[in-house]
Amino acid sequence: MSGEPPKSIQDLLNLLSMGEQLNDTQKKQMKDYKFWSTQPVPRLNEEIDSEGPIEVKKPQDVPDDPLPLLKDFEWSTVDVEDSNQLEEVYNLLYENYVEDQDATFRFKYSHEFFKWALKPPGWRKDWHVGVRVKETGKLVAFIAGVPITLKLTKSNKIIPSVEINFLCIHKKLRSKRLTPVLIKEVTRRVNKQDIWQALYTAGIVLPSPVSTCRYTHRPINWSKLYEVGFSHLPKNQTKSSMVANYAIPDKTKHEGLRLMKSEDIDQVYDLLSRFLERFELIQVFDKKELAHWLLGGDSTKGDSSVIKTYVVEQNGKITDFFSYYLLPFTVLDNPSYNELGIAYLFYYASESAFGDDVEGYKSRLNSLINDALITSKQYNVDVFNALTSQDNPYFIKSSKFGSGDGLLNYYLFNYKTWPINGGIDPQTKEVIDDKSSGLGVVLL
Repeated sequence: MSGEPPKSIQDLLNLLSMGEQLNDTQKKQMKDYKFWSTQPVPRLNEEIDSEGPIEVKKPQDVPDDPLPLLKDFEWSTVDVEDSNQLEEVYNLLYENYVEDQDATFRFKYSHEFFKWALKPPGWRKDWHVGVRVKETGKLVAFIAGVPITLKLTKSNKIIPSVEINFLCIHKKLRSKRLTPVLIKEVTRRVNKQDIWQALYTAGIVLPSPVSTCRYTHRPINWSKLYEVGFSHLPKNQTKSSMVANYAIPDKTKHEGLRLMKSEDIDQVYDLLSRFLERFELIQVFDKKELAHWLLGGDSTKGDSSVIKTYVVEQNGKITDFFSYYLLPFTVLDNPSYNELGIAYLFYYASESAFGDDVEGYKSRLNSLINDALITSKQYNVDVFNALTSQDNPYFIKSSKFGSGDGLLNYYLFNYKTWPINGGIDPQTKEVIDDKSSGLGVVLL
């Protein structure tokens, strides 16, 4: 248990999903799946006997008009290119999205983060759906969809989709049953563009997960984590022994390690494209999309404050890369600190994955991740998070990542496929550290 955050903080991390926005009343109703039973999703515990869409329609089958709302509210398409409207989204999520039960920590989104997350190539303004109070114009609910192309590598099926995220409803309106209406409205808008599938995550079990991962956490600044109540002091340990246990070198190991630049995109694209084919469910990028996600949208110099991508270059050839994004916590009511720096492992790839030397690849991956930990210190990262997706189980224990308490479930909307290993044992939910996962897609 050493290094594992308290359950309330783990809950906060798991709340970064649409499912956990439900209040207690709605959760009780979800036990009967009253909403999801009306949607084209696999039934809970359904035996999958074939792969493909559950429901087939055409855009002309979809209503042109938005769903009706309660009389005091109205739909609003949120323009995230308008700084005032972006500030409204920021305030809504900051005050209402997620916080731990003790109200000690909150996610601290930035305008740059929202622009990166909500404006990838092909984004549509009408997929950023808000609800306002008619009388005041106040934004009280939000949900977002962004385009994503998925691929099931075993069957070689390409699935044009959306990623659904940032479902947030004002705390005082959680009893108004706005969640299903928001989901149905963003679905209607996406369907009008002839896209019928979606990928989303939830910390709770809904019908029906295609994969399940576990969060893991690697302390970088243990002393600070302890002082703000994020980490605890295990029995038979001292503060100095914990600091020593999580100490990280100041110098990276790999020669040729540097921040990615826009001129690297061709090599990184080729490397990642081949690397991802090793997993069962992946995102298919074009070069413009990959440049957005790895360089930070408007940035082409690797100077984004949100996403950090490093490459290893030897004699003009890029052999490896890793990336992580930064999403800090605000620390409330602490006399010494007002922010925790949090990094989340994003995409990575290595040429060493393609040979027969599995142990050599594991060693290389571990050293790359350790360099990621080292580089993160200059961005004031206090804890580095990784799911059990991708090849992450290969480094989680050896790089001193501690398993969190909660799980993150992945869902495909309007599509059935066989369950995909998420890097944990299906029964015990413990990390399987000698086997890769089948999940190659990374969601925010």
